[in-house]
Amino acid sequence: MKITYTDVLVVGGGLAGMSTAARLSNTLSNPDITVVEPSDLATSYQPGQTLVGGGIWEKKDIIYNNKTFAISYEILNYNQNNIIVFLHGWGSNKNIMKQAFSKYGKKFKHIYIDMPGFGKSETEEVWTTYKYAQKIDNFLESLNIEKFCIVGHSFGGKVATLLNPKYLILLSSAGIVEKKPLKVKLKIKLYKLLKPFGIAKIKKLFVSDDVKGMSENMYQTFKNVVDEDFREEFRKCTSKSLVFGGSEDKAVSPNSNKIISNLLDAPYIMLSGEHYFFTNTKNKKTISKKIKKLIKE
Repeated sequence: MKITYTDVLVVGGGLAGMSTAARLSNTLSNPDITVVEPSDLATSYQPGQTLVGGGIWEKKDIIYNNKTFAISYEILNYNQNNIIVFLHGWGSNKNIMKQAFSKYGKKFKHIYIDMPGFGKSETEEVWTTYKYAQKIDNFLESLNIEKFCIVGHSFGGKVATLLNPKYLILLSSAGIVEKKPLKVKLKIKLYKLLKPFGIAKIKKLFVSDDVKGMSENMYQTFKNVVDEDFREEFRKCTSKSLVFGGSEDKAVSPNSNKIISNLLDAPYIMLSGEHYFFTNTKNKKTISKKIKKLIKE
C-alpha cells in the first residue's frame, strides 16, 4: 500500500475547510496541503472553490444534496468567525447591501447574497417566501454557515424572519399588509374589468414599478408574496432583534415597522429617509453600531 505524506491535512471541504486551506497556502512557504471531505452530501469541489474560500470570487452554482441551484454571493472579511448575512429587498440585489455595509463591521464575516431571480442569481421557477427561505437555508447549510446574524431589507426581511437566526436585523421589512391608496384600488379594478376582453397588451399600464420589465415567472412570484400578512411569523420568531425604518418611507410605513417591533418584542429605531434610508452615510454608521451593541449584550 502506498503511503502519501502531506504537510497539512484539512478535514472538511466546505467553506471553513477551503478558507483554512486558502489562508495557509498564502501564509506558509510552499506548503503541501490536502483537503479531505468525508461526506457525499457536502458541497462538491469545483474550479474556483479556493477563490471562494479566499473571499475574492463569487460563485454561482451550489451543489447540495445532489441538487443544483444558482446563488450568486460574495464574502468579505473571510478570516472572521461570526457571520452577518445580508438579504436585499424586492427588485434589488446584493450590491445595494454591499455598498451600504461593506465598510462597517469588519470584525464580522459578511455574506452578500443575490436571491433567486435577482442580480446574478437566475431562475425560471415561480417562488414563495417560504421557498426562498428554504433555499437560502439550504445554501447556508451547504457552506457550513451558522445562522448567526441576518440583515434583511424589505422582502428580504420576511425571508430573514423565517430563517430565525440568533440575531435578526430588519430594515423596513415587508410583512404587514397596508391599505392600498384609492388610486391603486381603481387601477386594479379597471384591469380586472378589461382583462376578460383580451386587452392584456395594456397590462404594462397597470402593473406597479416593482414588476415592470420582469419575467412572467417573477411576476407570478411577486403576486405570491406581495400581500402576505406575516404577523404570525413575526410573533413566532425567537431571534434577538432590531427593527429599523425610514421616517419618509412610502413602501413600508413607520406604523408597520412599529407593529413588527411589537410582535418581535424588539426595539424600533426610526431614522431619516425613505425606503433605502440605510444607504445614507449617517444611517449606515448608526445601524452598524446598533448591531455591534446588540451582539455584545
